[in-house]
Amino acid sequence: MPAPSSGMTTGSPRSDVGRWGGNPWQPPMTPSPEAEPEPEPEPDRHAHQGGRPFWARCCGCCSCQNTIDDDRRPEPRGDPGLSRAREASSGGRGPSSGGRRPDTRGSTVNTARDSTIREGMLVVTGVDLLSSPSDQNRQEHHTDEFEYKELIIRRGQPFHMVLFLSRPYESSDHVTLELFIGNNPEVGKGTHVIIPVGQGASRGWKAQVTNSSGKNLNLQVHTAPNAIIGKFRFTVRTRSEAGEFQLPFDPCNEIYILFNPWCPEDIVYVDREDWRQEYVLNECGRIYYGTETQIGERTWNYGQFDHGVLDACLYILDQRGMPYGGRSDPISVCRVVSAMVNSLDDNGILIGNWSGEYSRGTNPSAWVGSVEILLSYLRTGSSVPYGQCWVFAGVTTTVLRCLGLATRTITNFSSAHDTDTSLTMDIYFDENMKPLEHLNHDSVWNFHVWNDCWMKRPDLPSGFDGWQVVDATPQETSSGIFCCGPCSVQSIKNGLVYMKYDTPFIFAEVNSDKIYWQRQGDGSFKIVYVEEKAIGSLVVTKAVGSNMREEVTHTYKHPEGSEAERKAVETAAAHGSKPNVYAIRDSVEDVTLQVEAQDAVMGQDLTVCVVLTNCSSSPRTVKLHLYLSVTFYTGVSGSVFKESKKEVVLAPGASERTALSVAYKEYRVHLVDQGAMLLNVSGHVKENKQVLAKQHTFRLRTPDLSLTLLRAAMVGQECEVQIVFQNPLPVTLTNVVFRLEGSGLQRPKALNAGDIEGNKRVTLCQTFVPVKPGSRQLIASLDSPQLSQVHGVIQVDVAPAAGGSGFPDTRGNSRSGETIPIASRGGA
Repeated sequence: MPAPSSGMTTGSPRSDVGRWGGNPWQPPMTPSPEAEPEPEPEPDRHAHQGGRPFWARCCGCCSCQNTIDDDRRPEPRGDPGLSRAREASSGGRGPSSGGRRPDTRGSTVNTARDSTIREGMLVVTGVDLLSSPSDQNRQEHHTDEFEYKELIIRRGQPFHMVLFLSRPYESSDHVTLELFIGNNPEVGKGTHVIIPVGQGASRGWKAQVTNSSGKNLNLQVHTAPNAIIGKFRFTVRTRSEAGEFQLPFDPCNEIYILFNPWCPEDIVYVDREDWRQEYVLNECGRIYYGTETQIGERTWNYGQFDHGVLDACLYILDQRGMPYGGRSDPISVCRVVSAMVNSLDDNGILIGNWSGEYSRGTNPSAWVGSVEILLSYLRTGSSVPYGQCWVFAGVTTTVLRCLGLATRTITNFSSAHDTDTSLTMDIYFDENMKPLEHLNHDSVWNFHVWNDCWMKRPDLPSGFDGWQVVDATPQETSSGIFCCGPCSVQSIKNGLVYMKYDTPFIFAEVNSDKIYWQRQGDGSFKIVYVEEKAIGSLVVTKAVGSNMREEVTHTYKHPEGSEAERKAVETAAAHGSKPNVYAIRDSVEDVTLQVEAQDAVMGQDLTVCVVLTNCSSSPRTVKLHLYLSVTFYTGVSGSVFKESKKEVVLAPGASERTALSVAYKEYRVHLVDQGAMLLNVSGHVKENKQVLAKQHTFRLRTPDLSLTLLRAAMVGQECEVQIVFQNPLPVTLTNVVFRLEGSGLQRPKALNAGDIEGNKRVTLCQTFVPVKPGSRQLIASLDSPQLSQVHGVIQVDVAPAAGGSGFPDTRGNSRSGETIPIASRGGA
């Protein structure tokens, strides 16, 4: 069969600190960090763009390509087919029990087709969907953590309900359940589901009577394992000898249906319970950053069960017209989420910014979770400033876990960004081996964060099920859209870059070679060195069931240097824009080069060492050049601010160490985000003309926030946490903002702390009211123009309230932007 196209195309070369640093978008005002004001207005979901639909551009080859029609339009406030029923409805659901039987006055009773209730008619006076978090349905469907009172279920699994009737149910009565989604529900598209009670399955749906007692009718409803996900409107129709009746539409009876990793018939099924607990139900995780030798970690509050987050996730699918008929397919859903988490070309959730200038929004390093971002997008309909790769990935994890997909956050250290589809990282130098930055369009990010989600791939040959890469960071376009994936990890591992989606780009990120080209006297370029182990040196994620780090490099690539790994690289390169690159290598190598960097701390002096080793039996003379610059974590470097040139004579078998010392005052004015440095090392061996070349990145470590719980935590009771911070810099931090967040503990909260003097130690205390019991995590961060990437976390074991149940109202547990007093002590 012909190989399908990967779909990934490259954009224009970068010429600044990030392609999106000069984003022309200007917000009308800086959004308030307040998470969820009361009341919460919804954005206009009726706007419909003209021209070719976003969905057709994003995924024109998917299974729903022929369903780009009226059902792609945003879901209406109500169902036109039930307008008469709504007019007859006057009081909602009645009691506050969430779907329980209304009062006996019949205020929610719909009339018959001729607006008359006749004697003997089977009238549904109420419905109990058993929808509260403590009820059977929510418990069995693993949706009890959602802070919603509506029914939330997972497809392919039965649920229960109780119908309250005007008279006892008789065998001659006909009862039909109906669900609607979208603007023009149609049975053929699965957007209008008709379920006759007591009859055989229809498209995987069926309903059975489990008990009939007096005027109560208990039903068990089976949903199809390939059902559309989303929020369905629900009604009941009855037919008896006395006439027909239809229950009015009630917003309180809406039913959310999600993907189901517990259902073997669902293509997102995961057969390990510990994986489902971690990758679907865990609301908190770890995201790793830094470099392979200096790994930092930060806790991220995914918050997929927080109130409003599920609506935000579904709104994402609505926002650019994904047809409802396509929402049964997790492959298509992932592709849309990948596109919509970034704002480029679709006004998605987050605006990427790598410029270092964040005055019009939030520094990406200051975010501690996804909830505030998603609720802001739902509330305003406007893209949120700003995000970088770990923020895009954290939000993607939240969205996909919320919708029911097993998802994990992945960090790839030394991650390549291939701009010319060569599947190699090409670095160009002049005759003296000084980098030619205007030609170096490819870059190697210190780290890059994306997502893995678990599913079968019926659109690919067998053998490509399991983990699939989804990357929402806008780097290159795919079919004209800034999205990436889903891409089978197995295809990446084996260099099968013709498998969809976007395998060439992702393969280059984890397993391309770094090729050094030197300009010759005639202006041409020659390969002088190939670094085979420089890209994708370490791939990690949070371990299942613990906060430890787990290496998953082996799932992405064969062991470095093995025959299988070399075959994968050369197979992939043969499909790139420089297929013959490995045929023109020409070098003799008997001197090795290594770089050693100490654990450098922000605000202190540092030293970096280069070690040369002569592996031959003859003396070697090396002309060594060291160039030090600051670098963004995306691999875009600033100008060289310190350099050193030295000639080193090596005896046979000997090693020689060359040190480069840098004072704080030398690098202070050059610092950029993440506090990373790039050391370019090049050398020339006089005796055999060997060229040495290496790029080494290291980061300056920032301090952590220390969090201490001052009293025991209990649901509904005020608790207090103490936060301690030591300023590591000899300069004053201005406009300091702390952020505090934790699912079940504290809604996102921003605290203005003013200025913190150089080397000062400060302490602040904050109260919060837990709303859910169990083991929770409270996360804090600090941000200022002088220092970022400062965060801390504490585990909070919350005891249940005495005799309490359900979720208290959490909307008042957020006071963003308040100014707080700080106790200050002298420097350490």
